Amino acid sequence: QVQLVESGGGLVQPGGSLRLSCAASGIIFSAYTMGWYRQAPGKQRELVATITSSGSTNYADSVKGRFTISRDNAKNTMTLQMNSLKPEDTAVYYCNADHILSDTRHWGQGTQVTVSS
Repeated sequence: QVQLVESGGGLVQPGGSLRLSCAASGIIFSAYTMGWYRQAPGKQRELVATITSSGSTNYADSVKGRFTISRDNAKNTMTLQMNSLKPEDTAVYYCNADHILSDTRHWGQGTQVTVSS
């Protein structure tokens, strides 16, 4: 079955860094645009960043210049390097796989990121 497993969340002070990882199994990884979304308490889930199979990236304005998304198609993994973290980055971060030719989408279980002093 399809599994997207996130790791790397935690508690970090403002200005700090975290690296999130997503390991995918049960899918043809190269057939999916991969992405990170986040949901803060009381707010809707929002796009953080996406990356196509060929490596084209897209970022939310709020994270541009601070976050970097990458993927390794050989290892079926995706990462999100988060630098200069702010308290408003606090949320549950979800890994997403969006099939390039259909409406098929898969989600991970989420990993908590808390930015606080």
